[in-house]
Amino acid sequence: MAAMAGEGDETTTTTLDGTTDRSGKPAVRSKTGTWRACPFILGNECCERLAYYGMSSNLVNYMIDRLHQGNAAAANNVSNWSGTCYVMPLVGAFLADAYLGRYRTIAAFMALYIVGLTLLTMSAAVPGLRPPPDGAGAVTAGQSAAFFVALYLIAVGTGGIKPCVSSFGADQFDDADPRERQSKSSFFNWFYLSINVGALVASSVLVWVQMNVGWGWGFGIPAAAMAIAIASFLMGSKLYRHQKPGGSPLTRMLQVVVAAWRKKGKQPVPADASLLHEAPAVSSASAIQGSTKLEHTEQFRWLDRAAVVDTDEEDKDGKNPNPWRLCTVTQVEELKSVIRLLPVWESGIVMSAVYSQMSTMFVLQGNTLDPRMGSGAGAFKIPSASLSIFDTLSVIAWAPAYDRLVVPAARRWTGHPRGFTQLQRMGIGLAVSVLSMLAAGALEVARLRVAASHGMLDDATSYLPISIFWQVPQYFIIGAAEVFTFIGQIEFFYDQVPDAMRSMGTALSLTSSALGSYLSALLVSVVTAVTTRNGGLGWIPDNLNRGHLDYFWLLSVLSVINFVIYLWIAKWYRYKQATTSYELSSV
Repeated sequence: MAAMAGEGDETTTTTLDGTTDRSGKPAVRSKTGTWRACPFILGNECCERLAYYGMSSNLVNYMIDRLHQGNAAAANNVSNWSGTCYVMPLVGAFLADAYLGRYRTIAAFMALYIVGLTLLTMSAAVPGLRPPPDGAGAVTAGQSAAFFVALYLIAVGTGGIKPCVSSFGADQFDDADPRERQSKSSFFNWFYLSINVGALVASSVLVWVQMNVGWGWGFGIPAAAMAIAIASFLMGSKLYRHQKPGGSPLTRMLQVVVAAWRKKGKQPVPADASLLHEAPAVSSASAIQGSTKLEHTEQFRWLDRAAVVDTDEEDKDGKNPNPWRLCTVTQVEELKSVIRLLPVWESGIVMSAVYSQMSTMFVLQGNTLDPRMGSGAGAFKIPSASLSIFDTLSVIAWAPAYDRLVVPAARRWTGHPRGFTQLQRMGIGLAVSVLSMLAAGALEVARLRVAASHGMLDDATSYLPISIFWQVPQYFIIGAAEVFTFIGQIEFFYDQVPDAMRSMGTALSLTSSALGSYLSALLVSVVTAVTTRNGGLGWIPDNLNRGHLDYFWLLSVLSVINFVIYLWIAKWYRYKQATTSYELSSV
């Protein structure tokens, strides 16, 4: 990345996309942004993800071993908490886009994050807050409360970080500069790579520490990593470019709906889009900071009524229109862009449910397999949660390979500058994710056969004579799917939402992960309720040798259906079109 540090330095003094330096002045191109600022952002993300995955990768085992919860209850609690972590970004993104800006939002929520990690460490290490060992007494209400308060403080903290860091990093590249705009696409690959470098350490070293040294150290190290993340972020403050918050996007969208409703049946939408209201290229009235004017599109034409100049309007001259009665084309297209994104967003929910299996069902499946490397008493045992390291290694291998090998090869075939369109990239990942569930389902069939043939159906404490490394394919395939779908999704939502809503766009993509976790929890609850009727053990009993995770086949079927629906959505979707001139629009 050092070789790229000077990329984007131009003779132009300031950036053209409206970004400012930390004092609020127009950002000087040669002193701010580009790859010179990104190492601090990527370092922050790497350490923050190390902290997050360090405390979450093995969470299901902590709940089982220390809080004495059953398999289904622990899996549901982890899924619900994980879902909350991906819903809270909507709050942080709204504050960033509307009022605080991304930099201040990140800084404020990081403080909550580290408070939560500190309390989590105390709940696992401090006598009185620490749950008793198995068989030494019951977990008290206070101990459970301390643990869950810490968890959900962390969930709130992620709300300001997750949607803003990737957008803030992309803000360091000027959309008006061709070279910087091309570098922005590479930034998302490096960003996701930094996530997985942190996850690599978490799923290997920290999981081992938790299982062999203690949970106090296992949660304390993530807290220390979060402190380093904060330091890394603040060190780059002088170099950052900032997009000014543009006011509440929810208010602007509501204005379009109200204005369109008021004009229902009054006046037809003109066939000539140039007759619709649009503000001058530069105006001081209700400016959307940092947002380019958007071209009119033909979809959702009923919303165009909001931009029809009514001859009876009080402000028909357009000088000072009431935005609840008359909106600009750009403001209307802002809402249209969000509506168009919703079907694409929905298609990511099932993929996220597949991804969430790594911290729940994959771990439970791995708990029954032989984790030993070597033989005898000195054999090294691999914690089942550490197998997620192979997902991380897959991403670390695939991310640069995609950037350096796949894109150039695909570009020669498709002629597209990015190799694949963003929708094509995500679709490939959705197809690949099906293979992961098939691999997990096939292993489950083999696992149950071995349990039956060795007379171990009622032995829930011994390892089955199947190496835990048979889980590697399902983890590795998910990693490949991530590089296509999740990185493509981050870039797609950043690029396709209106400029003044980019944190909200990232948050929207993250909520598909939240709903994926909730979907996973719902499926577990439904499957458990249905399969335990009439006194049955069910598919997911505490002794998995008497159960069977046909749940993987269920997710395979859902993934195939989701992919077929996605193909129709991708064909229907129309990409956002900004005006050719790069001037700030106003509404």
